[in-house]
Amino acid sequence: MYTEERSLNNETMALVADTTSQSSLAFAETTAGNKPTLQRGSTGQAVKELQQLLYHWGYYSGAIDGIFGIQVHNAVKGYQHRVFLQEDGIVGPITWQALYSGAPVNMPVVMKGSSGNAVKIVQNVLKMNGYYFGSIDGFFGTMTDVAVRQLQLSKALPQDGIVGYKTWHALSKLPH
Repeated sequence: MYTEERSLNNETMALVADTTSQSSLAFAETTAGNKPTLQRGSTGQAVKELQQLLYHWGYYSGAIDGIFGIQVHNAVKGYQHRVFLQEDGIVGPITWQALYSGAPVNMPVVMKGSSGNAVKIVQNVLKMNGYYFGSIDGFFGTMTDVAVRQLQLSKALPQDGIVGYKTWHALSKLPH
């Protein structure tokens, strides 16, 4: 059993090092679904793995000791913020998936004509980073479309004005 866990940790770190591969993302989705839900007070090997992932992404610098304390809790919340998840400090399947992939997961595709909270998130991040100058109204109109295309151009992404996986990933790397 210990060898299996060690092997899994080695695969985890190899996966984290290569976040561009679709097969890695599929592995992340499969593996993340098998992880326990963790929160303050949790202990054990899964917490060590969480600490290693948080360390890799630059959100945790404490001991890899398998104890989910306040520092781990705050690191989880910080990472959840980065990938547009509910910032509750609880590591469930979606947070695991985001930790393995290094990117937002389960975000809707939004484009011209879309509306709602996801569009507000896009507008807010774009505004904070100097791409968008309109109001945060949750409506994906011409100004939002132009701002998304400018972001896509600056990140060498296809300039289609559609906020899909790659554009969400680019947005998550911007300060917000």
